[in-house]
Amino acid sequence: MGGGGGEGSGTSSPHPRRVFAARECPDPVSQLGNPLPRPGFWGSFPLSTPHQNPKSWLCRTLEGLCLFCPGMLGEIRFAVFPPHAGMKPDSTYKQLESLEDPAEQPTHFPPKCSHGVLLFAILLTLFILIFFLFFNLRLSSALGSGADGDARYCGDACRIVLVESIPEGMTFSEGSVLNPSTFSTWMNLLGTVTHSLDIASFYWTMTNEDTRTHELSAAQGEQILEELLQLSQRGVTVRIAVSHPSAKSPLNDLQALERSGAMVRTIDMPRLTGGVLHTKFWLVDGTHLYIGSANMDWRSLTQVKELGTAVYNCSCLAKDLGKIFEAYWALGVPDASIPVPWPANYSTTYNMETPLELKLNDTDAAVYFSSSPPALCAAGRTQDLGALLNVIDTAEDFVDVAVMSYLPTTEFSHPQRFWPAIDNHLRKAIFERRVKVRLLAGCWQHSQVTMFPFLKSLAAVADNRTRYSVEVRLFMVPTSAAQARIPYARVNHNKYMVTEKAAYIGEGGAVGGATVGLTTRWWWLGSAFCCPLPPNLLAGTSNWSGDYFVRTAGSALVVNQVVKQTGAGTAAGTGTIREELQAVFERDWNSQYSVDISDAEQWENFCGSR
Repeated sequence: MGGGGGEGSGTSSPHPRRVFAARECPDPVSQLGNPLPRPGFWGSFPLSTPHQNPKSWLCRTLEGLCLFCPGMLGEIRFAVFPPHAGMKPDSTYKQLESLEDPAEQPTHFPPKCSHGVLLFAILLTLFILIFFLFFNLRLSSALGSGADGDARYCGDACRIVLVESIPEGMTFSEGSVLNPSTFSTWMNLLGTVTHSLDIASFYWTMTNEDTRTHELSAAQGEQILEELLQLSQRGVTVRIAVSHPSAKSPLNDLQALERSGAMVRTIDMPRLTGGVLHTKFWLVDGTHLYIGSANMDWRSLTQVKELGTAVYNCSCLAKDLGKIFEAYWALGVPDASIPVPWPANYSTTYNMETPLELKLNDTDAAVYFSSSPPALCAAGRTQDLGALLNVIDTAEDFVDVAVMSYLPTTEFSHPQRFWPAIDNHLRKAIFERRVKVRLLAGCWQHSQVTMFPFLKSLAAVADNRTRYSVEVRLFMVPTSAAQARIPYARVNHNKYMVTEKAAYIGEGGAVGGATVGLTTRWWWLGSAFCCPLPPNLLAGTSNWSGDYFVRTAGSALVVNQVVKQTGAGTAAGTGTIREELQAVFERDWNSQYSVDISDAEQWENFCGSR
């Protein structure tokens, strides 16, 4: 070959060679020496050496880019050296113009890409690398972690226990389910605590002095208070978030706790949302927790029927509930306001769509906490009402409900408003899916008289011809003459719901001279939007009327547990929270304390005086 553009002096190469961006790709056969360097933007350096592969990755990339999109990458020139002996002699090859000095123009010159080709290739490579790095990080985050570093799977050996308070004088038939008492559970937690205890509460009346009574049954509440007063001396940090007290609320217990070293903050919910702080939960050492219907009231231990759950050795769950407590705590400073939006450290990734996966009592479960009202829900937190309605909507066989107060209205707004959200979903389940509904409502002297027409209306949906299945009964705690003198006592204060898939447990009621509402939650497993779900349970803090979901602060634990199926399709596992809650409902429904709503004479003598 003539000219100085080739590697050899004057001998034609038997194989064509191509050059991109003024850099020569090594010949795939002969692997000739170093290609031509190119001065300019990238300096003068070779792209390959005789020791490299026949075609470097960069040359291959540039070649592909030049051939694929010449219009985008700038001017591309192609030429080939004379063919080797195997090529056809009549092939036509176009000779390129000289790139620099016409005097040194080669007879044949390899193709060239402009500066834009190399720059584009590098930028494209960087873009692809950054994209896949970002995608990897997002995927890892979605699968393994959430807000504030929350892992989606909890490796703790969590244990969950259903907890009850059975009023003195109330007995059930032999062989009926018997759960640990609220008193023994609280004492156990107090004996376990080593460094921190956080309590979210509605009010405090733990002694006879608070209620102006002289009842022996107040001893359990007084013992709990004494244990709490000793914690600060043991080096335990005690924080108490409590609803802003009314002018008549007793403050003796809270003042004594402050003197002992506990920190107390009152949350002005009437100013913030128009409701109250109705939540009842304990957080112990960031590891154990209690959530349920029991107030910090001695009557909740011995004179009021309560239900809740205790979860042990479950730091991942306790941490998430701690975010709800921290929100209350932040609202307890003077002149606090509700942030919009809540800062990221209050957010959660555990919710109805993406629950926390863990083992509860050695059984796979999916768990999350819900909350109300909406204004107190940080990013990612499921609202109480949505969770409750979803339990109803996903039921296919039955819905069993036990509540102290069932009103498709608001209770405390003036004027009262019709609020049929829950009632509509129950009726829809009955009519559209032929779900069997049983509702057990509380009956005591403080029941609202407006509740009973709505209960009778729901019961009237049942019809022998259409075969709609609805039953409504009233539950009345037996009361002696002496017990009747105890104010705001002797009532079924728990709120829960059980379906073939889920269980919903709540906190709430009217005790201690104040209406206590706790939003219960259901426990669910699997997707709520497809396929039959395994048994679920929910524990929360609200009554079933509009105020408790719109204005009042409550929280709930939603648990979905996998239940193994037998060949016949029935649940073979035992001991799940849903099964335990179902047993409680059957015990109460079939007890001597339950009466049918159709017997008006019976219930009019016991409840509805308010």
